[in-house]
Amino acid sequence: MAGFTNHISLHKEDLNLIYEVATSIHAIHDLNEMLHDVLLKIKDVFHIDGASIALHDRQRKEFYFIRTVEKQEDITQKHIDQKHFPDNYGIAGWVLKTKKSILIEDVSRDNRFTNKLDMQQEMTIHSMICVPLETRKGLLGLLYALNKQDGTFCEKDLRLLEILSSTIAVAIENARLYGDLQRHVKSLEKENIRLKTELRNRYNKQGIIGSSTALQRVFALLDKVVATTTTVLIQGETGTGKELIAKAIHYNGPLRNKPFMAENCAALSENLLESELFGHVKGAFTGAVNEKKGLFEMARGGTIFLDEIADMPTAMQTKLLRVLQEGQVRPVGGSASRRVDFRLITAANRDLYEEVKKGGFREDLFYRIQVFPIVLPPLRERKEDIALLTAHFLKKYATKFKRPVVRLTPGAMDRLMQHDWPGNIRELEHEIERALTLAGKDEDITASYLSERVRGVSSQTDPQLEVSTSLSAAVSRLERRMVVDALNQTGGNRSQAARLLGLTRQGLLNKIARYNIEL
Repeated sequence: MAGFTNHISLHKEDLNLIYEVATSIHAIHDLNEMLHDVLLKIKDVFHIDGASIALHDRQRKEFYFIRTVEKQEDITQKHIDQKHFPDNYGIAGWVLKTKKSILIEDVSRDNRFTNKLDMQQEMTIHSMICVPLETRKGLLGLLYALNKQDGTFCEKDLRLLEILSSTIAVAIENARLYGDLQRHVKSLEKENIRLKTELRNRYNKQGIIGSSTALQRVFALLDKVVATTTTVLIQGETGTGKELIAKAIHYNGPLRNKPFMAENCAALSENLLESELFGHVKGAFTGAVNEKKGLFEMARGGTIFLDEIADMPTAMQTKLLRVLQEGQVRPVGGSASRRVDFRLITAANRDLYEEVKKGGFREDLFYRIQVFPIVLPPLRERKEDIALLTAHFLKKYATKFKRPVVRLTPGAMDRLMQHDWPGNIRELEHEIERALTLAGKDEDITASYLSERVRGVSSQTDPQLEVSTSLSAAVSRLERRMVVDALNQTGGNRSQAARLLGLTRQGLLNKIARYNIEL
């Protein structure tokens, strides 16, 4: 640009053109509209028949016109999209190769001009200027000025177009980056919506597996509380799915688009738990090199889930009660309180009321958190759900291990049904994962792949010793189990199983039908 100003003087109309082009570029955000406006100004000021911009596709090694203004009307975008040509042909190919501008007073005398490629169909070209559109990333495309109406193109026209070309090139590049950014933002928005939907689907009521009467009572309670922001206390033995219920409440309720923050009160020491919940200021204690927000602040109108709250130290119970009463927290080491807004869901694996009576839990805090209590039944009280849960875990881990569909044999299922499951659903899941791992490539999961504690029959589940069971019922259960065990030992061979049991083959088939045993 410095060389240009030393040899060619700029007139007022030239400066006006530069100003108007710059104004159009900054005022118009739509790339197509901006280029149309700029090319119209160039056409009018330079007194030419038309102006065009072609962009370069490095990957495809071709040029393509994105905007053209001619004598009559603005060329339709449909026509422009069809105007592609190789990047080594014609004037365009020469400019790309040399990275230089070119002024041609008579194209008929220039062998670099390729009529079919460089000429727009709507006009006959006599003279032209072609200027590279370059940025620091390289050549972006070309700017054409076509057919000077009054006389011929001059060096000043060329230099002025070169000045404009750098501004136009940067504008196009920025518009492309903005378009890429917008597409990226939209992609992120779609991904965010997908993930939130996935979370809601994963933790909705239908994601809680079971159809037992005991679980239906839990579903009825969820239907009541899910549309509110009521404080909820979930009680149940370890492994019954308390956090799953908490997430189902959150992701199906009015706070579904807000954060869900969870903390296990039994997993941290009192000092660490206080820092996690309340946050701390810089220098509050050794290792506090930066300020940290606690979960109460990070929830930002969402849900905080405090698991195993029965194990929360007494001092922390007092501080939690103050937060619930005042709606404020004071970070560890801080002097000022901060407002917080959250929904509280807590969980305990022990009867909190009994803990209150024993003096292990604050009574006033208990009544604060048990506004809406939900008690989850242990798996031994909902054994009719074991088959559904087992099928779910088999599918889950077969997919994880990239295994074909596997089948649990009747004998193995019978053992699962007889076990008391002190670890509840979590124990069942681990049992299925272990069995599938041991089975290797076997399609059938037999009882032999189950752990010893599951294969063993406790006295509490032995039908021979259940005095509350009628004799006929006990005999039927024992008979069914013997049939299942025989089939399991013989790999489902009915003739061999019948011989083990001292039955005829038809007699065995009758018992299989009577007890609805699946093979």
